[in-house]
Amino acid sequence: MERAMEGNLYKKLKKYGKSFVYPFHMPGHKRNMAGHGMEEMAAVDITEIEGFDDLHHPKGIFKEAQKRVAALYGAEESCFLINGSTAGILSAVSGCTKRGGTILMARNCHRSVYNSVCLQELHADYVYPPFVKEFGIQGGISAEQVAYALRENKEIEAVIITSPTYEGVVSDIASIAQIVHQYNIPLIVDEAHGAHFGFDPYFPKNSVKEGADVVIHSLHKTLPALTQSGVIHFNGELADRRNIKRYLSIYQSSSPSYLLLASMEQCIALLEERGRALFSSYINRLVTFRKETEKLRHIKIINKDLEGKWGIYQYDLGKILISVKNTNRTGREIYKNLLSNYKLQMEMAGKEYVLAMTSIMDKVEGMNRLSQALGEIDSSLTVTETKEKELTYERAIIKCSIWKGENSDKKKVSFTESLGKVSGQYVYLYPPGIPLIAPGEEVTKELLDQIREYKAEGFAVQGLEDLEDEKFWILNRK
Repeated sequence: MERAMEGNLYKKLKKYGKSFVYPFHMPGHKRNMAGHGMEEMAAVDITEIEGFDDLHHPKGIFKEAQKRVAALYGAEESCFLINGSTAGILSAVSGCTKRGGTILMARNCHRSVYNSVCLQELHADYVYPPFVKEFGIQGGISAEQVAYALRENKEIEAVIITSPTYEGVVSDIASIAQIVHQYNIPLIVDEAHGAHFGFDPYFPKNSVKEGADVVIHSLHKTLPALTQSGVIHFNGELADRRNIKRYLSIYQSSSPSYLLLASMEQCIALLEERGRALFSSYINRLVTFRKETEKLRHIKIINKDLEGKWGIYQYDLGKILISVKNTNRTGREIYKNLLSNYKLQMEMAGKEYVLAMTSIMDKVEGMNRLSQALGEIDSSLTVTETKEKELTYERAIIKCSIWKGENSDKKKVSFTESLGKVSGQYVYLYPPGIPLIAPGEEVTKELLDQIREYKAEGFAVQGLEDLEDEKFWILNRK
């Protein structure tokens, strides 16, 4: 039997949970959840007490653990995130810009980037990834696009892009970082979906080692850590670390969960002690799966064929993107089929693809079930021509800043009446949470058609609740 990995914090929590010390402190369950069915968790769920360090002012066990994670990823400094990568993104953007300043951002950034732009009252200058029609996904951001934007707008204070994307597309971070640094400003990379990068050559290098100044990882997305756990890494002097840490203390809870912190330290201990072996087995499972699915006639599993096109520098083979383009089934239908008939819960569905996420903790049995299910589904598909409108991110027609769009007087009108007006709301598909329109942008016919189309197909189109009855919030302008 393999020995369980145990970080220092988890060992200490277990010892404390079994001790005679009586808790006249938070949380209110007092390490006693008898009858609630959560006794084991409650025993190690504590607050900042004597001997357990303070996440916001680490001097002991957290300071040491954060040094270990920095060494693991090759960063000069790293900090734990207990409010997910969202807290890291909000803090990084806020800490690297002045209120009312300008940021260069990829249009396909996560909604947390848009929220940080709003909170800082920033002007957003966008770079747009190309659309990969063959598979219905967004491509990468090229160094040339970033160089052009920086030449055109001297007011830009920082650059932020998402790499890898939700679908596994990786941009050329090293080249982008080199260009950004010529302007003496920081590059922030939302690498939430790439916490597994850099541990084996099968996967891309992580952005920390590719020259980014600030990198945000969601450990829970692709590594064995509890949901809401993440890490923010720092390199160089272009990013104001002190200011970013100040914002971390604002955007993160003042009562951090020691369960999440222990989960992160456990994850780091596991990677330190068994990472090489775990990644080797994981890669073997992925290679076997991709070999077994090569024979599919109608379904295509996306692979490295994407690289070198559409701004895609590399592709993350840990993502299993199952394309059913030009077949008689939609991604949503395949998603439901896999769940109802095969008991396989996918991460998400697009119009013409389904996304499965994998990690070092996947089992051979699970990968085999998926390949067998896809084989059976593939045999039932037929080829068809599709003329449906693709999901694209049209170039935004910006009428005012996101902050002004969010905070101006608004009124609710019908979809028809909203055409040509200035949006007072976000509309996005979730997942992945990328806005189709942001406050302050003009409502177009293409947008309204997209909303109707995706709602009709059962996708989660989110915004204000009034989308349900085809109402739209616009700025109340005469």
